[in-house]
Amino acid sequence: MPEAQIIFYQDDTGKVPVLEWLKTLLKQDKKGYANCVAKIRQLANTGYELRRPAADYLRDGIYELRAKHINVQYRILYFFYGQNVAILTHAIIKDSDKVPIIDIDRAIKRKSQFEENPNIHTYQEEVDDG
Repeated sequence: MPEAQIIFYQDDTGKVPVLEWLKTLLKQDKKGYANCVAKIRQLANTGYELRRPAADYLRDGIYELRAKHINVQYRILYFFYGQNVAILTHAIIKDSDKVPIIDIDRAIKRKSQFEENPNIHTYQEEVDDG
């Protein structure tokens, strides 16, 4: 199976929406957090071959990772860059049958920004040399 490198999208101000969302989720719902992290690992292990129920195609190159805990549905939106790089743009708690159009549009905008300048929009974890 083709593995995928996972990259977190970073905006122009240095914010990393998916990481910030995961940190908040960890405080509010540890099992929901664990399910989301498991889905990210599953995406890393299977890449573009990941299908429903774990992932689904939305439109315009945007996909959703699908995690659930009890009755809460979590969605992490992403796209592929090149053959095997998945860019996680942002995440939501889904409360209707469909992912809101505004969130898909936001992911499309971030995809465009990333493609224009991957260096600026790639989150790099800071390494402490000390």
